[in-house]
Order: sequence, then structure tokens, then C-alpha cells
Amino acid sequence: MRIKFLLFISLLITSTLISTHAQTFKKVPKQYSLEIGPRNLFSHRNITLNNSLGFGGLFDYAWQLSGFDGKKNKSFISVPMGYTVLPGNDASTERISMLNYGWTVRHELSRNKKITPFVGYGLFLNDLKIKGTEGSVFGHQTEFDFGLNFNTRTRLKYFVKLQYSYTSYPQFNEPQRIKLHYADLRLGVRF
Repeated sequence: MRIKFLLFISLLITSTLISTHAQTFKKVPKQYSLEIGPRNLFSHRNITLNNSLGFGGLFDYAWQLSGFDGKKNKSFISVPMGYTVLPGNDASTERISMLNYGWTVRHELSRNKKITPFVGYGLFLNDLKIKGTEGSVFGHQTEFDFGLNFNTRTRLKYFVKLQYSYTSYPQFNEPQRIKLHYADLRLGVRF
């Protein structure tokens, strides 16, 4: 009888504590982003290419990490997935396409302003395909970006950003890696 009474009291205290703490839990704000824009391949090593201009797009799913109370700037961590096409500068050049996915971190540099600057950093896996070549090659991509969020009175935020990307791919039976450097201008919307 005494054990049942102690078990009942323990369950009552535990359920009271859980219900009290459940009221303090808050759902982490999420943010979706969709962006598109031109890409410029301005440098490459250990590969013969005649592709310099293309375009890309990306979808991003982000969780807010800080700035919940409005006293600190907001930061986000996200899972992006993007696709880029570099069609080639002439008819003899094969089209290049890249699928990339990974993690990004974005920090807003001010708060409660109509225009909010931000910086970002990303690490991606990147799958490179060249039309007419069987298979593809996986590499890593590092990305840095700087941009501006244009806040509205609705849930939508528009943004523009400049980004630099460095991508590296292995080569079979070769000691040197393929290295590509890009600059992108992206326009997008967050919701």
C-alpha cells in the first residue's frame, strides 16, 4: 500500500512539472527561402572548360537559432538544395550541371530594420555532370555570401545576395583535384 501511495505521489509531481515546463516551451521559428540568379565561373584548374556563364536556383529550409526575444540579431541554420546549369559559350561546348546540398549558417547583422544585411557560410556536397560524359563526380563546395533582406509587413521577405563558391572534385588516377571558383548574384524570397 505504501509503495502504491509513493508511486502515485511521484506520478502526480512528475505530471505537474511536465505541464509547467510544457507551457515554457516554444516552437522554433522556421523559414523557407527560394532563390534564383546568374552564375559566373571565373576560374578553373585541372579541367578544360569553355563554360563561364550560367544560372542556378536553390530551395532552403531554415531553423532560427538566436534572436528570439528581439534583443539580439537573428541567426539561422538551414538545409539547402540547389541546381546550377552552365550551358557553354559555343555549340562545341558540352553543358555542365551541378546538384548541391548541405548546411548553411546565416547571421543577420541588424534587427528591426526595413533593410537587414546578412552574411552566410555554407558547406555542400556537389555532384558535377558533363553532358556526353558517362557518370558524375562528387566533390565539396564551400560558399560565402553577403546580402540584404528587404522586410515587409507580411510574412514575405525579399532578398538579394552576392556569393562566392569554391568547389573541388577528385580525378581518377590524377594527384591534382579539379578546382572551380564561382561568383553568383541571387534574388529570392523568404517565407
